[in-house]
Amino acid sequence: MKIVHIVGQSNAGKTTFIKQLIPKLERKGRVGVVKHLGDHRYNLQKGKDTTEFFDSGATISIGIDHEKSVAAIRTTALDDILQFLFLEGIEYTIIEGFKTREFPKIVIGDLPAENTVLSNPMVKDVLSSLDRFEDYTPGIKSGKSHKKRGTTR
Repeated sequence: MKIVHIVGQSNAGKTTFIKQLIPKLERKGRVGVVKHLGDHRYNLQKGKDTTEFFDSGATISIGIDHEKSVAAIRTTALDDILQFLFLEGIEYTIIEGFKTREFPKIVIGDLPAENTVLSNPMVKDVLSSLDRFEDYTPGIKSGKSHKKRGTTR
């Protein structure tokens, strides 16, 4: 699973860039996105069964409607979520935030960051530089370069 790590200051345009990148990456393989919410807390809708199940202690509570599934997962460990996405067959995971992680990074704006691969790129620049981003395999310390050749669509 290829990790495309995107960092930048608040309001630098990270979300806009990611929204443009997702459909282009989807042409190459399945895409997952993990966003660090920082101080923002995501609130589950009160009174709904899936919220009640989660509040009652379920490790994972999933609601399914006719077009999507929504999950609340009782972990805040990025590596646990990356392992979950890997096992689900995600081929490209975009991480927004988590700027202290050592993955090769795309910087949007003027944030100083270690391990920067691209700064303020166009989407086409990312697509032509995918080999510069980390291939993540669960169980191998993440954030350090290690190569695993995966398949893409």
